[in-house]
Amino acid sequence: MKDGKDEKSTFREYAETLVIAIVLALFIRTFVVQAFKIPSGSMIPTLQIGDHILVSKFIYGVRVPFTDFVLIPITRPGRGDVIVFRFPKDEKKDFIKRVVGIPGDKIELKDKVLFVNGVKQSESYTNHEDGQDLFRIVPERDNFGPVLVPENAYFVMGDNRDHSLDSRFWGFVDFSKIKGEAFMIYWSWDKEASVVDLFRGWGRWGRIGKVIR
Repeated sequence: MKDGKDEKSTFREYAETLVIAIVLALFIRTFVVQAFKIPSGSMIPTLQIGDHILVSKFIYGVRVPFTDFVLIPITRPGRGDVIVFRFPKDEKKDFIKRVVGIPGDKIELKDKVLFVNGVKQSESYTNHEDGQDLFRIVPERDNFGPVLVPENAYFVMGDNRDHSLDSRFWGFVDFSKIKGEAFMIYWSWDKEASVVDLFRGWGRWGRIGKVIR
């Protein structure tokens, strides 16, 4: 039978282990990697509703916790990066889009086709599935610009071009608001599928471990 001192020592060991685990988890989430869930279809086909992704927090620099200040700069987003950022119109919300314009770029859309600095872009990852109904209401969806991307800002768009609330409608993303780059799908599930059909429909097993490009 253990005496009181042994019980206290065991409790202290468990408590210390728990504290270390919590601190380590918070450190990883703050500086290294953070998990996010995709709630909408604005990035289809690259990302599906129900995809759970990992985002690199340090790739664009180490920030002072709870601030936008970059303490250790590393690199900057490039065209084609899929980034998570605080929505400029409501910073309590996180958005995920693809960078199509970096500082100094001239961005223009002509009949749904993206031009960067006057050059037509080949974008195999995009999806167009809508007719002209929305175009009549929001003409900038299909024909936009030209606009010049300002310093420290980025022009972002969803891969599901006809169904994406992006820079065409609310402007640029400031570098200080970018949380990181999405790099992998670690889990994916189809909430519309039956739980009974777990292994064939509910879990999208082929998407697990997929690198986001």
